[in-house]
Amino acid sequence: MKNAIIMAAGKGTRMKSDLPKVLHRILEEPMAGMIVNNVKQAGAERVVCIVGYRHELVEEAMKGKCEFAVQEPQLGTGHAVMQARQLENDQGKTLVANGDCPCVRPSTYARMYEALDHADMVVLTAEPEDTASYGRVIRNAEGNVEKIVEFKDCTEEEKAVREINTGIYCFDNESLFEGLKHLKNNNAQNEYYITDLVEILRGMGKTVAAVKAVDWLEVQGVNDNVELAKAGKYMAERINTEWMIRGVTIMDPESTFIGPNVKIGHDVMIYPNTYLFGETEIGNDVRIMPGCWLKDEKVGDGETVR
Repeated sequence: MKNAIIMAAGKGTRMKSDLPKVLHRILEEPMAGMIVNNVKQAGAERVVCIVGYRHELVEEAMKGKCEFAVQEPQLGTGHAVMQARQLENDQGKTLVANGDCPCVRPSTYARMYEALDHADMVVLTAEPEDTASYGRVIRNAEGNVEKIVEFKDCTEEEKAVREINTGIYCFDNESLFEGLKHLKNNNAQNEYYITDLVEILRGMGKTVAAVKAVDWLEVQGVNDNVELAKAGKYMAERINTEWMIRGVTIMDPESTFIGPNVKIGHDVMIYPNTYLFGETEIGNDVRIMPGCWLKDEKVGDGETVR
């Protein structure tokens, strides 16, 4: 059994919005919805969203797509995972994904599930151009993860490490819930941190491995509207590239925006300033003329849309 827990409880103060952060949209899809779809494509059979701020809005938007667990109050990342009590007695693999990282590829999540065949915990890492103040992933001689060190606690030697923690993990489910019992909140914030599970599980004789993201940009987080726009541009370029490789002619990729759930046939030509969103389906031999906005529409074979 493959499970997934999506951390979706935060307000997202820097969004300057009353809407929960995970409901802000990229290519007309709420971030939480994109992540649920991606983990399911990676093989997740059971998905639990950890909700908190205005949770009734998230539950309404995601109804029928996943299960829910409410985190109130919010006492850290480890505390959030503790709320997924419906998974506690399951066997199998459990992915823990961030609700504000909508660009992670399904193939990346799938690699994390696969890596658990030889480990009890897997950390998704990356090497950004600017490592800034990210937590560093410290490996041992065998290449497994020894610890995750927050930047403020790093030695000069550890700051020189370029591999950073993305905050996305995968666990053997029994090891996850066994480790959670040992989490402590004896820190300045009185919170439970999921990163502490690295040393807890290693202390229990378990193996912590790492999978590195191929593309740093896919693990970028969204904390404000500037980052939301950057993630949207990145996703639009990635989706357009995939469709062009599959034979769709896109006249001007920079002014064409296609949602992740859109389906397109063959011999399709898309002209500039076009927006295809939702569950839109485009048949074969179709022309989409400039300036069209389609959402949840079905275009038959041979049609021209003006």
